[in-house]
Amino acid sequence: MIRTTVSALAYLASSLVAGVVGLSWAVVSALGVSLLAITQLGGPAFLGAAWVTRRLADLERQRARWILGAAIAVPYLSIEGGTVRQRVSRVAVQPATWRDLAWLVALFPLGLAGGIAAIVVTVVDLAAVVAPLWAWAVPNPHAPFPMRPLMTTVPGRFGLTVLGVLLLPVTAWFLRTAGLAQARVARALLAPGAHRHLVDEAARLAQTRRRVVDAQAAELRRIERDLHDGAQARIVAAGMTLALAARKLRIGAAAESDVDLARRQLDDALTELRRLVRGIHPPILTDRGLHAAVAALAGDSPLAVEIRGDPNDRYPAAVESAVYFVIAEGLANAGKHADARTCVVTLSRTTGTVTVTLTDDGQGGADPSGSGLDGLRRRVEALDGQLFITSPPGGPTVLSAELPH
Repeated sequence: MIRTTVSALAYLASSLVAGVVGLSWAVVSALGVSLLAITQLGGPAFLGAAWVTRRLADLERQRARWILGAAIAVPYLSIEGGTVRQRVSRVAVQPATWRDLAWLVALFPLGLAGGIAAIVVTVVDLAAVVAPLWAWAVPNPHAPFPMRPLMTTVPGRFGLTVLGVLLLPVTAWFLRTAGLAQARVARALLAPGAHRHLVDEAARLAQTRRRVVDAQAAELRRIERDLHDGAQARIVAAGMTLALAARKLRIGAAAESDVDLARRQLDDALTELRRLVRGIHPPILTDRGLHAAVAALAGDSPLAVEIRGDPNDRYPAAVESAVYFVIAEGLANAGKHADARTCVVTLSRTTGTVTVTLTDDGQGGADPSGSGLDGLRRRVEALDGQLFITSPPGGPTVLSAELPH
């Protein structure tokens, strides 16, 4: 409480100086750039002025940290490369450039009012607390009531002390409130705005799209490899076996063993195809829903799996597929790498969000950047979701995914 109050007083008092510096720089830079705009120095002058303005705004973001507890995020976009004209254009189109300037101008009246009020209130209250130490030196018999008895008598001076102590919480509240109000105005102007958020969102979506395309290409390569090395090889072998059986039948030789072998090869190929189909989209998801598919995974898992959630809940097909593979990968990792014995799978739905959480009792230490978890992250991000993992050494491991629906 005391530290917060002192920080608020320092912030408001320093705003007096910061406001004068900010307004002076805003006026000087605006006049200088305006005068040089008709010359070849206009572009470099604008870039130089913007650089200094941003440094002053950065100082303001750090000062606001005294009150807000965290520095305000930097809203600027990169302007490296290109000609002077191009760089000037990139700086000028950023709203943050003009919002910085607006704050430097607004800081003067805000800092003047807040700083003077904070200093006066603090000095008056502290002076009242220590009134017995100084009030005797400035007697004023002509002071109006009730200041005359308070200032000129010993009981009155100690009464001022009591009054000052009682007003300390009020003074502290005023300083914190005024400091927070000014810091919030600073955050409104100096924090990243809608333009920066849109640019960041576009960059995130572009990265997600690239990751989805890469994941899809990898999945197609996996399917092609599995078909070539698995089912296709078995079907080709069965065809060759049947051809050999037909040749034997033409010469009257026994071919029963070859037919049996071909049948086994075709059965193996069918099993391989079914496994491949389950890896793409398990039919049980479509037929019986996510809860039944998870129950089937739990039945095949070597772990003791507890499933929590409403078995009647249904979600969009893409969401169910993503959640299914998150659970499948989580159970596989828990049994293979974490030496877990039990796992709790929780499925929950809130407004607009499906959340799946796997908690196992394994040894922990999972690598969030591993290939398996990275593949899950891409699958989840493709649906604009998020994947989280907490796996301290010694466990437990908590794997959670949130997907909009």
